[in-house]
Amino acid sequence: MLKKLLSAMKAALPHTIPVMTGFAFLGIAYGILMSSRGFGWPWILLTSAVVFAGALQFVGISLLTSVFDPVYAFLIAIVVNARHLFYGISMLEKLSDVGKVKPYIIFAMCDETFSILVSASPPPGMDKKSFMLSVALLNQGYWVLGSLIGGLIGPLLRYFDTRGIDFVMTAFFVVIFINQLREKKNHSPALIGLSASVICLVFFGANQFIIPAMILIILCLTIFRKKLGKEVEQ
Repeated sequence: MLKKLLSAMKAALPHTIPVMTGFAFLGIAYGILMSSRGFGWPWILLTSAVVFAGALQFVGISLLTSVFDPVYAFLIAIVVNARHLFYGISMLEKLSDVGKVKPYIIFAMCDETFSILVSASPPPGMDKKSFMLSVALLNQGYWVLGSLIGGLIGPLLRYFDTRGIDFVMTAFFVVIFINQLREKKNHSPALIGLSASVICLVFFGANQFIIPAMILIILCLTIFRKKLGKEVEQ
């Protein structure tokens, strides 16, 4: 079993190298940011291993260091990771025959893992289950290792001025937004999201605008879905 898994990891590794470069640096940034808020490396390791939610983990830092509000935290988690519901449904058939590893693959399903599993196929003679498991393990491993490294070097940075490191979260989302603009010809969804966010920021303030903005975005995308679909086809 171990030999089969190692062989599958060797086959999956080339597909995950681009993910490794991104996850390693983002994970280190997350670990340093958590460390700057007073969390030790065991807590950082635990959150990355158990939560493994990328953007939500960055958002979670403020949730962990502010007044406890479980309802708000739940809604934020749903809003930030709502996309998982849609591509998770599309993976049901593909995961129907992977056996006992299915729960873990579902747990470890992030955007990057989903993209690889959809586009890549195991080499001839290799079972799909081992290949899919290897992709999920490697991608999560990159994130966990990066977070651990950041958590370990974080305390060493106490001699340096780390003010402004929180901006890494803002930069993270800005980069995602810019990449989407560059890759997609249809910018209507992005403009809807930007407009809804600005409107809710004005009406609800900086501390309360996220959930109303996401609700407004979902409503707009639902109302104009047919028109947006036609624009994509053109």
